[in-house]
Amino acid sequence: MITSNLAPSHVWRRFPSVVSRLAIALVAGAASLVFVESRPALAASKQAPLPLQEPLGIQRLAESGARADYGPLAQSFLTQANLAFCGVASATMVLNSLQVTPPPAAGLGRYPYWSQENLLPAAAGRSPLTAALVSRRGMTLAELEQLLAALGLTVRRVHGDQLSLVALRTLLVRGLADPSDRLIVNVERSALGQGPGGHISPLAAYHAPSDSVLLMDVARYRFPAAWIQLADLWRSMRTLDSQSGRARGLVIVSPAAR
Repeated sequence: MITSNLAPSHVWRRFPSVVSRLAIALVAGAASLVFVESRPALAASKQAPLPLQEPLGIQRLAESGARADYGPLAQSFLTQANLAFCGVASATMVLNSLQVTPPPAAGLGRYPYWSQENLLPAAAGRSPLTAALVSRRGMTLAELEQLLAALGLTVRRVHGDQLSLVALRTLLVRGLADPSDRLIVNVERSALGQGPGGHISPLAAYHAPSDSVLLMDVARYRFPAAWIQLADLWRSMRTLDSQSGRARGLVIVSPAAR
């Protein structure tokens, strides 16, 4: 402890401006502490995404009881070709992971494979999206649904404002434990603590003890695959997409019935 020989009255007389600033700082600090204490739920609800490659991230994957989609998606994991191609990259990953018959791929000879170059042309005439259009403005959740349906998949679109947190958890646990379908989410990054901007990426697993979900982020030049708190994911899906005028959300994708 630091002590002083000056009595309080002497300190005030000799250093009035210092004492005044200190008093103001103490009052402001006390006020901020009261403000934090009055909103404990809000302060505790935000957790930074946990990168998959960290030891705890790998541990969560090992402990996950709903990770049927992880292996096929990891095998097909790729980085979006440009800043606006998150939807195209996500759709490409899902098509390859579900082993949907692909068209020829440039440079691969007799080995057909879905790519970010052949996906949009394969849907031409059934989807209005073109590479030039998507590169300029990305795509909405409804456009993602239409694109996947045009490529022969069965797609169900669910907007974030149609789901409670409990309903979303039930949907994810069931979907991520089922190897026959895939989930692609449309989120607002700021709700995930990643800065502003809409984004599309597949989900790969759910970890019940931490109530978190694994986002296979196709913008790998910015963010790694990471575990996101379910409550944060839910809030991000409920934000408004200004382009469509509707809440964001997710699509559930499976091969068409034969």
